[in-house]
Amino acid sequence: MPCNIAQTLAQVAARLPAEIALVAGRAGQYKEYTFAELHRQSALQVAALKKEGVRPGQRVMLMVPPSLDFVSLTFALFSLGAPVILVDPGMGYRNLRRCIGAVRPDVFIAIPRAHIFKRLFPASFKTIHTNICVGRPLGPLFGSGLAEISKGVRPDFTVFAAAKDDLAAIIFTTGSTGPPKGVQYTHGVFQAQLELIRSHYQIGPGDIDQPAFPLFALFSIALGAKAVLPDMNPAKPAQVDPRKFVRSLIDQEVTYSFGSPAIWKVVSRYCRQADIVLPIKKILMAGAPVSGELIQDVLTIMAPGGEVHTPYGATESLPIASMTGAEIVAETWPLTRQGKGTCVGQPLPGLTIAIMRAVDRPVAELSGAQLLGPGEIGEIIVRGPLVTRAYDHNPRENKAAKIADGDTFWHRMGDMGYFDDQGRLWFCGRKAHRVITVHGPLYTIPCEAIFNVHAEVARTALVGVGPLGRQIPVLCVECRSRGCDKKMLALQLRALGKQNPLTKEIDEILFHPAFPVDIRHNAKIFREKLAVWAAGKLGRHA
Repeated sequence: MPCNIAQTLAQVAARLPAEIALVAGRAGQYKEYTFAELHRQSALQVAALKKEGVRPGQRVMLMVPPSLDFVSLTFALFSLGAPVILVDPGMGYRNLRRCIGAVRPDVFIAIPRAHIFKRLFPASFKTIHTNICVGRPLGPLFGSGLAEISKGVRPDFTVFAAAKDDLAAIIFTTGSTGPPKGVQYTHGVFQAQLELIRSHYQIGPGDIDQPAFPLFALFSIALGAKAVLPDMNPAKPAQVDPRKFVRSLIDQEVTYSFGSPAIWKVVSRYCRQADIVLPIKKILMAGAPVSGELIQDVLTIMAPGGEVHTPYGATESLPIASMTGAEIVAETWPLTRQGKGTCVGQPLPGLTIAIMRAVDRPVAELSGAQLLGPGEIGEIIVRGPLVTRAYDHNPRENKAAKIADGDTFWHRMGDMGYFDDQGRLWFCGRKAHRVITVHGPLYTIPCEAIFNVHAEVARTALVGVGPLGRQIPVLCVECRSRGCDKKMLALQLRALGKQNPLTKEIDEILFHPAFPVDIRHNAKIFREKLAVWAAGKLGRHA
């Protein structure tokens, strides 16, 4: 049965043709597009791309910033049956070149700056045979201009009859525990995500979204909601200008918004200082563990009845669990501060989550895994309709991350956690980040929580130095203020650690000026880099 995700735009445009689908432009200088206009724009681009020779199955690298063209072109490529490849430009030139070369695109649709990058590093783009420029093409240098090839064409509203297992997109992981990997998204996975977001978060026509992650604008539009593209650089969320972000939230009367904790930390601080209460009803925070203090801060800037949600998942499977900020603040955050981990809620409908004993090797069949009971920390694994089946052109990672189970399969999240006796999932940190000492494993999130309660600590990161099984645990610390007495603070933190059986082994404490973090969320700490730094400081091998 055909299930092309592009069909959702056609259906919403038929039901709500005159309703606003998309708002773009700078804060205060908005441009609005109805569902009918967006659908027609996308259909014109379908015709233009077909004229240029783009065909079903061809892989299309799309490097266009959040805009009308980004949204309409993505839906156009879905309609064509041409898988769209999306990368984070902020991942760095080396990762960008490696990722582009790995997925072997056929077509390159991009702004002039991206075309310049392509000409500077041609080896990564050697599979491309069709170039299209979004913006001023500067003659034939960057291929055909999208505006030019769109002239004189008639809208093509046909939609490729994609099956649920047909490839729709390739989206890259953040690379927080290794090089970014291209994740294959099928039309069926997108449909499953859409239905879960619709039913669980009750999002649909009449809602207004301001997503800090551009891909989520597509979900909002497909659900019949209005999407407002914020005036910000999505590659640098922690550097968001809160005045611009808040202005569009208020001007457009936004009802819900998705963003990383790094964004909401900046926005909530600004709103509290300026005594601003936002009209927003739902805020979704994901990408890294969310503190109870941040949830409380965010709740104070929302109108009465507003709620925070903390969906948990990964690029390979999102979302798989969720809970409300009210439950976190009232019930689980006090336990998090005691070293119990971060509670991420109950498994969402249609998804099955299990905990297996951690092993550092592939597990071909579920029969080869040892499943654990409540309270036992192990690897988090998940199966369900929104779990992606494969990494692109990466058999080694597929073997490491997927577990066959009859006609289905499980995905290894790469996270450590456990279930409590209420069936809630608790996150204890990345598997790759656990510190394995002679006394056993230490998990980052529970251990760091013990030290994060200190008033002078902004955040901490536990890393291991030395060979597995004999690692030395090292606590890296970011201070709240530049003038803190680090010698005294180190003494106090050691004393704090000795009081808890989880952290009594931790003696080495190092101070770092600013932790390296991921690009997409600016919240995941690159502990691998900190481990190398710590080893250098201690004169040891990482």
